[in-house]
Amino acid sequence: MLVVTGGAGFIGSNLIYALNNSGRTRILLVDDLTDTSKIRNLANLEIADYLDKDEFLEMVKKSGLPQGITGIFHQGACSDTMVSDGRYVMAVNYEYSKALCHASVDAGVPFIYASSASVYGRDGPFLESGEGESPLNAYAYSKYLFDRYIRALDAGSGRQIVGLRYFNVYGPGENHKGRMASVAWHLAAQYHANQTVRLFEGSGGYEHGEQRRDFIHVADVARVNLFFLEHPEHSGIFNVGTGVSQSFNDVALATINACREVDGESAVSLEDAKQQGVLTYFSMPQALAGKYQSFTQAPISALRSIGYDHPYIDVDEGVRGYVQERYQELKQNSP
Repeated sequence: MLVVTGGAGFIGSNLIYALNNSGRTRILLVDDLTDTSKIRNLANLEIADYLDKDEFLEMVKKSGLPQGITGIFHQGACSDTMVSDGRYVMAVNYEYSKALCHASVDAGVPFIYASSASVYGRDGPFLESGEGESPLNAYAYSKYLFDRYIRALDAGSGRQIVGLRYFNVYGPGENHKGRMASVAWHLAAQYHANQTVRLFEGSGGYEHGEQRRDFIHVADVARVNLFFLEHPEHSGIFNVGTGVSQSFNDVALATINACREVDGESAVSLEDAKQQGVLTYFSMPQALAGKYQSFTQAPISALRSIGYDHPYIDVDEGVRGYVQERYQELKQNSP
């Protein structure tokens, strides 16, 4: 049986979907379902059992992993980068992860966990080797510290331990994330409400909307996780992005035209969108000052070097499919 922590969440539920599609249904889903909106993500998934995250941790600390566990995908975390309670973030993201990792090593089963590109800070160079890491908030620091802990542990564990540094993930299953949902999620909602979308004004030497991120579809993230399950000989920390950065303007325009297509309207250019007031810009909130990544791009040579050769979903294609699904849902649910 496989364990997926955070299994009702955005990436966790998409991972279970991918596992189901590969014929794997013996899955123990671990999560905190206090927020019942996440249950929507579980409707079409097949699992063997469920445990609350606190009950699971208590069991692991008391008696180790249950018999029959063959691997752990640790996706559960406090992923809100704006949370100011550092003790809470460290307890959930760092201490919980350590306990689960040690239980996996003791049981001799693979431990594949979610890290984050946020560990790199504002400037990169986005290398898995540890150079240039500079976390800017409690969430990023919790991931950074656990990665460092794993580097020391993995050298002598003899077990598969894999950390996956997710870049900017988007796709279905993130409705519950609110302010932490992807930019595509927010832009689709904005267009539905006002027929306009807004981006941050220029910052860090970038023009309005030209800040760049490495946007990766959640289906690709799930696919990388399954690759490591099927290749237990590989361990280490790996970037999970497409290797290509694109501007927020690119995502905004893809969103606008995806929505326009649903409405039976023709596509517009970026300049037309600006001139028509469909795309506008606003000042970055003060709360993000000094904490904002204006550029990310994942070097993916480490992942490619161990044999992961699957092509990534193109941003235009991925955003179009995702946004149209979300936009249609918003229209159907409108009064």
